[in-house]
Amino acid sequence: MTALKLNAATRRLCRPLAALAGAGALLALWSVPALADFRLCNNTGSRVGVALGYKDSEGWITEGWWNISARSCDTLLRGTLIARYYYIYAVDYDLGGEWAGQAYMCSREKEFTIRGTDNCLARGFDRTGFFEVDTIEQRSWTVQLTESADQPADSTTPSRTPLAPGRQPPAASPPSTPPTGGSKR
Repeated sequence: MTALKLNAATRRLCRPLAALAGAGALLALWSVPALADFRLCNNTGSRVGVALGYKDSEGWITEGWWNISARSCDTLLRGTLIARYYYIYAVDYDLGGEWAGQAYMCSREKEFTIRGTDNCLARGFDRTGFFEVDTIEQRSWTVQLTESADQPADSTTPSRTPLAPGRQPPAASPPSTPPTGGSKR
């Protein structure tokens, strides 16, 4: 009988603690920030190499290469986006061609992180045309690379075009290897 009284007494003491613990867990879930990243999905049947350009607190930076398998996605930047505009250059390793634009930034054939966009050639880098991605100041964004036949009529992402004469794609390395070994932040 003593064991029953002790058990009942223990239950009376634990009820308020259990309620407090439940409220604390709920509060902790409420305060967890939503995940926000800059992602790129390769919706083609080929492996692609991707370079990224963006402006951080110290100025312009370009990084590459992420190697993204066919029909898969990868996170290029982790965390809440800090800029409205990001810039992408991508090459198709298997069929050739590129996704490019008119925003010229520095890159190179091997893994890179380059500060600044001026005097690329004089500094020993390639001058590469990246296409602009307007995130409309969203906290996260995903870019979709598609084959030209798959491209929606109203899409702002350019479709793959042939590589410029004399230009070679960077050498492919293991899939999804970020240029600096992980998150850029």
